[in-house]
Amino acid sequence: MPMSQPVAEVGVIGGSGFYSFLDDVEEVAVDTPYGRPSDRIAIGTVPTGRRVAFVPRHGRDHRYPPHKIPYRANLWALRSLGVRQILAPSAVGSLTPKYGPGTLAIPDQLVDRTHGRAQTFYDEGGAVHVTFADPYCPVGRRTAVDVAASAGWQPIDGGTLVVIEGPRFSTRAESQWYAGQGWTLVGMTGHPEAVLARELALCYTPICLVTDLDAGIDEGEGVTMGEVYRVFAQNIDRLRPVVADLVAALPAERDCPCAHALDGINLPLELP
Repeated sequence: MPMSQPVAEVGVIGGSGFYSFLDDVEEVAVDTPYGRPSDRIAIGTVPTGRRVAFVPRHGRDHRYPPHKIPYRANLWALRSLGVRQILAPSAVGSLTPKYGPGTLAIPDQLVDRTHGRAQTFYDEGGAVHVTFADPYCPVGRRTAVDVAASAGWQPIDGGTLVVIEGPRFSTRAESQWYAGQGWTLVGMTGHPEAVLARELALCYTPICLVTDLDAGIDEGEGVTMGEVYRVFAQNIDRLRPVVADLVAALPAERDCPCAHALDGINLPLELP
């Protein structure tokens, strides 16, 4: 990569409805061993001076459905730009009536119900087993909860995000089964994103905006994409500054398990 390539400390991966982040940016094209990321990477600076790299996970025109997103390319590209901490805003459904549309949640657990997605960088040259008992960065989560609360939200601290294959929404029976397990949120993109971040020793913090009650929780006609977009659009101007404040608030020096996820492991490839 050319020495003139911009460098950022924090990466933001935007979900449905979160297609841009900062206004004054430089866009760069990044190639990776896993192809091109979802879109050109936008490099900018938050008011405190911290550099941030932004990529819309679906592409700015929403060209990639959840099961086709180039997750490996996105994570590899961000790390190659110097990113070591990632914030991941996304639209999710709620599996409990307690968390209605407009709720902001910072889950602490994840359940994978996807299939067929490439979910590791280490599928050749030897097995690499990373610790994933706690899938999200504890420092990032704590910071996100505190920053959101300071901005006037009442964030939900904890809960389980179940990631489904998509691109369809759940049936009522599926939704009721997920809720019956005690899981609280449902989305389509949080996996393999989180595990790929861990495989690169990156900190990963989900920021989940509830846009709907899932089909088995709401007695209405079921979830629609129009509803998801509408609720996210109603909240984006409130969410975007929270993410910017969170970029600034993350610690400069990492002191968390994520930074040591690959310690003592003989890696079969060279990381950027």
